Amino acid sequence: MYVLMGSNGNITSKAARLLLQQGKKARVIGRDAAKLKELKEAGAEIAVGDALDAKFLEGAFRGAEAVYTMIPPKYDSPEFRAYQNQVGESIAKALTKSGVKRGVNLSSVGASLPDGTGPIAGLHDQEERLNNLEKIDILHLRAAYFMENHFGSIPAIKQMGAYPGLIKASVPVAMIATRDIAERLVRELTEPSTKGHEVRHVLGPRDYTMSETARILGAAIGKPDLAYVEAPAVEVKKALRGFGFSQSVADSFEEMSRALGDGRIARTYKRDNASTTPTTLEEFAKGFAAVYKSA
Repeated sequence: MYVLMGSNGNITSKAARLLLQQGKKARVIGRDAAKLKELKEAGAEIAVGDALDAKFLEGAFRGAEAVYTMIPPKYDSPEFRAYQNQVGESIAKALTKSGVKRGVNLSSVGASLPDGTGPIAGLHDQEERLNNLEKIDILHLRAAYFMENHFGSIPAIKQMGAYPGLIKASVPVAMIATRDIAERLVRELTEPSTKGHEVRHVLGPRDYTMSETARILGAAIGKPDLAYVEAPAVEVKKALRGFGFSQSVADSFEEMSRALGDGRIARTYKRDNASTTPTTLEEFAKGFAAVYKSA
């Protein structure tokens, strides 16, 4: 049995289906039974509860050969890093008491830095916390910027005819498709390559600037001249607040974008064959176009 946190998220849903296709048993943890319905119908066990409840997680983890852990997003949290640490503590307690011997933890590029990276700083805290656990092997998967994050630009592209964002237009950023993270995750759950507490980066096929990204996505949606616009932080954060994000989360995203744009995060890793994954932004753009047209 393999247990996956993350409900029906971009990574978890793909990883659960891969495990089921391999004939493995999968149990998926989430807050909302309705969002777990499709995975249940596909053959996964489901466990519905709150990640802040360590007793619930302990029961959901028990009996697992390995567990995938991640901190579920809560974008209305008034103090985001405090929320991350509360969930992180719950996960750590549950891992210890459940008797699980192996965990794969979703982290991020830049998680070696203790602060100045927005939400990534909370993942730094979680890496440190899990590294203090004894008698359990932990692999931290430090993933690059998700290509799926670009879906968030669709309303603005439709309204403005441009892709606005906080990251500097000309700075190369490592980007990865979540399906590649899911494939690496399943491999590490079922055929572990590490012992003890280790870190592995997954970085996508190459780095892309945001200007290049806009052109690639624009070409896929019939807008080959789509431009990326560096938007004022105050305007972007105002828009995020309008979508229900807390001020803490909006500020955190601004800080992360600065860290991506000034190269601080890129300096924390070095690309190699093992960290390079296959799905290109051009391939991802086909799915982006389908979502764009249906939005």
